[in-house]
Order: sequence, then C-alpha cells, then structure tokens
Amino acid sequence: MRRPSLVRQAVVLAAGNGDRFRQSSPRSKLLASVGGIPLLARTLISAAAAGITKVHIILGYDADRVREAARTTAPDDLRLSFHHNARWREENGLSLLAARPYVSGAFALMMGDHLFDPAVLRRLLSTPTHEGEALLAVDRGPQPPEIVEEATKVCMRGDRLTAIGKALNPFDALDTGLFVCRPSVFDATEESCAAGDTTLSGGISRLAERGLIRGVDIGSAAWCDIDTTDDVKTAEQLLSRRVQ
Repeated sequence: MRRPSLVRQAVVLAAGNGDRFRQSSPRSKLLASVGGIPLLARTLISAAAAGITKVHIILGYDADRVREAARTTAPDDLRLSFHHNARWREENGLSLLAARPYVSGAFALMMGDHLFDPAVLRRLLSTPTHEGEALLAVDRGPQPPEIVEEATKVCMRGDRLTAIGKALNPFDALDTGLFVCRPSVFDATEESCAAGDTTLSGGISRLAERGLIRGVDIGSAAWCDIDTTDDVKTAEQLLSRRVQ
C-alpha cells in the first residue's frame, strides 16, 4: 500500500444538461443558486477547502456560461483547466474520458451537481491506496425513501465494492459521487464504453470486479445530489443546519 500523500488535482464533471432541472430554466443547473451561491461554485469552494489546488472541469451543455461561472466564482488560488466533451448528450463516462489526456497520477473525481462536506474529501485525499485502486465515499446511514430511489447504490464485502448501480436491491450503501481515482479508472471506463455502457458506473463496476475500489464511510457528514429544484431546497436546508 502506498504511503499517504496529498492528492492536489481534481476532475469535475460539468457537461450534462440536467433535463429534469431544465423544466424551470434553459441554463445549466450548475448555474443555479444554492443558498445564494451557484452550485458549481460550491463544488469548487469545497474542493479548495479540502486541499485541491488544480481542477480540470469537463464542459458540454451551456459550456460558455458554465466556464465563465467557474472563472468568476472559484477561489483565487484554485487553478482551473477546461476541457470539452463533444458527446455530452451521452452518459457521464465519456466526460471522464475527456480528462484522460490531461491527468496523470491520483486525482479526486467529483460531480459538478453534488454538494459534499470538504472534510470527507480531505479524508479521501490522504487515505493510502494500492496501485490502481480507487476510493469512493459511501453513505451507509438511513436516508429518506425518495433519496434512496434516486441514488446510485453499492454492494460491499467489508470495505470493498462488489457492485454498483441504481437498481441494486438489496444494497449496502449509497454512492455519494465523490472519488479518488488513479489512471486505472480510465482503462476500466474505456473497456465499459467499448462494451456499450458509457456510464461512469460502468467503469467503476469493472474496477469493483477486480477488487480495486474501496468504500470510505462518510459517517454523519451531509451530501446532496441535485437533480431537481426540490433538491435545491433540500440542499439549502442541509446548509442552514450546518451553519446552526
């Protein structure tokens, strides 16, 4: 196992069009305000608070506005690099692969539409791993049925993922969308895409089959996947409780 080392770079997937969110706005949902701050800005602020210094942002839908929002709201000491996924209308595994030419070594992988506690990412960034191994922050705690229904689930044996997918039943934990990966994830995702599954979960599933992805429990930390305007309200409630 590698000795702990600080991972300083991240990939943020920000290419999707957010169909369910667009019912209220034609703009990318990453521009939506959550507690007075754009959703994407919250992701970048949390990344910087966890120790990330370089972020590769994968663009697609509403790319110009998303790029401008990132440039104007990111912390000043966070270096941003932008890459375009021309196939953004398809699944998010292709957005991950768009980062491959620009990333080497270990990196955090984040969804642009997920809110998370920086302390969880900080823990992932400093957790030792084996060669080729990835980490996923998982939530084993109870969640409302509506959250469980929408979330990606994982099955685990000890701390090792054995399966991942939205339809898993039974399951052991929820996927929070927060990873630390090594370049092995690119190979696994390319294999999955070649077989017809272009989702990120397809690539992660192949790592799980090889025993190369480990779950890290987030404990009582809060997180939120924002797919609808109702999710924004839920996120704002979580944020208000954190401030209190």
